[in-house]
Amino acid sequence: MSNIVALNAPPRRQRLCDRTSALVDCFARHRRIPDDVFWLKENAELLNILECTGQKPSCADLDPHQAFYDQLPDRISFFPQYYRFLLSIGLDLEDLGLPGGQMERLCAWVGTQKLAEAELSDLQRAEARRLLARRGVGMGHVDAHLDDRLRAFINRPETFAVPNKKAAYELTHIVFYLSEYGRRDPRLDAQALMSLEYAGILAHLEQNMDLLAEVCVAIRQAGRLPSPIWEDAVRANLSGFSIVADDQTALTDHYHEYLVSTWAMVAAGADDTGCAVPVGRCVFVQPDGAAPVLRAMSAALMSFGQTRSADWEQMQSGVLDMLDEESALTLQTTIASSPLFGKFFEFFARATQM
Repeated sequence: MSNIVALNAPPRRQRLCDRTSALVDCFARHRRIPDDVFWLKENAELLNILECTGQKPSCADLDPHQAFYDQLPDRISFFPQYYRFLLSIGLDLEDLGLPGGQMERLCAWVGTQKLAEAELSDLQRAEARRLLARRGVGMGHVDAHLDDRLRAFINRPETFAVPNKKAAYELTHIVFYLSEYGRRDPRLDAQALMSLEYAGILAHLEQNMDLLAEVCVAIRQAGRLPSPIWEDAVRANLSGFSIVADDQTALTDHYHEYLVSTWAMVAAGADDTGCAVPVGRCVFVQPDGAAPVLRAMSAALMSFGQTRSADWEQMQSGVLDMLDEESALTLQTTIASSPLFGKFFEFFARATQM
């Protein structure tokens, strides 16, 4: 009779450079097909993170994209509504080392066709401007006051002190574009830095590690250091991820949270927490984390009605008494994560009555 000891070994951890080839192959060949707009989204996001973190894949690593890259002229002329995705993928492939050199011509064509003039959103116009500028195509004539409106939006901290995920993600992306993904000083005003801090506080209250990772990256791109508590939370979340080879499960997974958490850790110099990527179709499974407290805290505050105050010192004991132990711990950790929590609460409390 033999004794067999089963060990539940943690998944092997790798740096992003060691995962690049498997990630490119997974997203390019195994999760979706290129005719699916979600394929465009996933691959644009992955390649963007690889490019802006300075990865150096080999041509063999990028080979899964060769056929798609070769088809870009036909695709961009037939699907002009997806020109930002298509430009992003092509530009990143070239800048990552895929030979071809066709993106200067394609950017010029997009400029000639005035596709960016069809954008209704300032955020989309900012993305288009950034993409075209990578090959020397300007669009200042389209909207000379774009930066003014972008900065006015991010310079209103109270916008980001109440739950609004759309606004929070627009904030982080505006910083990405203004900083050219960390390549230049975005010259953020104190109010914009406060907006990022408020967005991070809300993301931690909600335990939204996807948004919290983006906030941490944006703060670093602004030349500041994010809260160590926030970066530790992102690192713990990433280290708990599992990537499972799976041909059956629907792809409504947490791939984006995995990618941006990896990005945040590379930016923080802690690029050693991502698990190895298996061959083939994969599903990204996030770990269980700390208990979110945002919804319970909001419900507690609303229950105070006319007696609700914008003073956290006055409201603290009453709010904590209405939370369970795990939620209270998340709230206390969030308070410790930012010296601006009291100022944030003045807006979050929404104590002004009609």
